[in-house]
Amino acid sequence: MIRLTVLYNLADHVNEDEFLEWRLGEHQEENMSSPGVIRSDFSRIDTLAIDPTERGTPPHRFMTTADWPDMESFRKAFYDPEMQQNIQESMHKLKDPLFLVSEVLAAESNL
Repeated sequence: MIRLTVLYNLADHVNEDEFLEWRLGEHQEENMSSPGVIRSDFSRIDTLAIDPTERGTPPHRFMTTADWPDMESFRKAFYDPEMQQNIQESMHKLKDPLFLVSEVLAAESNL
């Protein structure tokens, strides 16, 4: 499985409540309708866990992940010109984005 992880802050001009409304609604639907996506999560990062007695300020406020079954389906969807245009249009809302692509080697759940 291939996972795209995007860590980011909001641009200074973006209202967090308005962003959350957009991100949890319209944008989450767009993520899940992207070809091949099998899962997409959105998180607010509240604490940097360095050790149990210390709380730090995380370098990023939000994290989005999206999973595809394999690299071929990821590349086909993510590098599609329309997808790239949508990403560029959303970038004005973000500050300090970090895009990571990883291969999930193990995944378990107790759900």
